[in-house]
Amino acid sequence: MKMRTLGQSGPEVSAIALGCMSFAGFYGSTTRDDSFATLDAAREAGITFLDTAELYGKGLSEQIIGEWQKDRGHAFTIATKGGIVIGGERGQADNSEPGLRRALEGSLSRLGVDHVALYYVHRRQFDLPIETVTETLEGFRQEGLIGGFGFSEIAPASLRRAASVAPVMAVQNEYSIWTRYPELGMIQTCADLGTSFVPFSPLARGMMSETAPTYEAVQSIAFLRNNPRFMQPNFSANQAQIEPLRAFAHAKGWTLPALAIAWVLDQGDHLVPIPGTRTAAHLRDWATADQIAFTDQDRTEIARLAPPGWAHGDRYSDAQIVGIERYC
Repeated sequence: MKMRTLGQSGPEVSAIALGCMSFAGFYGSTTRDDSFATLDAAREAGITFLDTAELYGKGLSEQIIGEWQKDRGHAFTIATKGGIVIGGERGQADNSEPGLRRALEGSLSRLGVDHVALYYVHRRQFDLPIETVTETLEGFRQEGLIGGFGFSEIAPASLRRAASVAPVMAVQNEYSIWTRYPELGMIQTCADLGTSFVPFSPLARGMMSETAPTYEAVQSIAFLRNNPRFMQPNFSANQAQIEPLRAFAHAKGWTLPALAIAWVLDQGDHLVPIPGTRTAAHLRDWATADQIAFTDQDRTEIARLAPPGWAHGDRYSDAQIVGIERYC
């Protein structure tokens, strides 16, 4: 597995990380054994970096990672997130120093560690200046509780404000072949500031899986059945758009998810995508994506098959987008 550096001077991590939200059953039921097997497969593939959050299963994802590390005697580089009020109203955030400290201490306890490499504010508290929140996070770094800090789902202007206080190690926003809005400023701003850009959902929430999801399957997942891109007629239109891309990947000897992640990696050396999965088998479908080297002809064909703006439907419903900074 190739390696990339987090931020200006952070740790070297695998170019592809593992997003661990699925360990909490967000995309369907799973078990502790399934999650352990997925972590085993990640280690075998050379993945060194995990992404989780307090919110995922109210700490369940973090707990599973902590138990796996204790059982296996192996430590991943870990990023986790806090700042969303667990059990509060949708989008309710607490970025105060006491609130973030409570969240961080709980995460460290569940993970069984006294330090994480990267700590994100999961959602901004909009009535609290981001400069003030950055001072809190920099204080945690100076205490040795975190190696660096970042923000999730913020705008480029907010990143610049935060970076005026202290270096921001990473920003995490959705980015994939079908969600391209970070190209309107965030990817460039991260590069300018020496901040890593960490794309989540690089596999388009499962639409870029090796086996195409069925409409019936997505209807069983609450988040997806209420998401505009997974509602009809958008779902069928998106599936039809993806099939030629799948055929192109197979003609090249690649899986579709490997192509999708390789495409993200190809957008800049400061990108570290975090695909998520519940199973070791699905992880193996994309674990070698860092080995794919596109030719100019490959890039041209991918751009023809999946140009910016090709996806049918918004990436979130009005209810789902609460708490997310919009900038375009």
